[in-house]
Amino acid sequence: MRRIVLATRNAHKVSELNAILGDLIGELDLEIVGVDEFPDVQDVVETGVTFEENATLKAVAVTEATGLPALADDSGLAVDVLGGSPGVFSARWAGTHGQDRANLELLLAQLSDVPDEHRSAAFVCAAALALPDGTVVVREGRMPGTLSRGPRGDNGFGYAPLLVVDGASPPAAERSTDDTNATSPHATPYPTLAPRPPPP
Repeated sequence: MRRIVLATRNAHKVSELNAILGDLIGELDLEIVGVDEFPDVQDVVETGVTFEENATLKAVAVTEATGLPALADDSGLAVDVLGGSPGVFSARWAGTHGQDRANLELLLAQLSDVPDEHRSAAFVCAAALALPDGTVVVREGRMPGTLSRGPRGDNGFGYAPLLVVDGASPPAAERSTDDTNATSPHATPYPTLAPRPPPP
């Protein structure tokens, strides 16, 4: 079994990735573990200005520290009328990291006079796989939709209560976990990054 380190200390994210990869885990004989299993690994400061840069920074740092393949992602909300913001600043849009409600309320206030036809946005996730030999592969997934005028649903976090995904009637936070995993931007890049065994 080959171990891959997911660059997070969040056990929920490790479980989410295992759910997204599903049968691929067994087929490729993989074990996904969190960076919490390596207490000496330092947290990586996300200094990039794109999701791809931040994902790459984290993946490379973790594979250099552990000697194992590492996966990392960076994700957020890109609002078209705001030129792609909040973007990499999604988690701290209101000034403090992780204040979901404050971030959401600030965004709603900034878009209060924007008509419905111009409220297009997308959740974006860039995922990077770094290998000990220096190889880095990056993939990006997008979940496009339209922002509602108020939060709805509780099966999600961040900006999920606002985004009505294209082709789906309820906001992301009102959808089931299985449905969200199957269509989320996190689900798009990761399966294509899973390292395949070398050909015989």
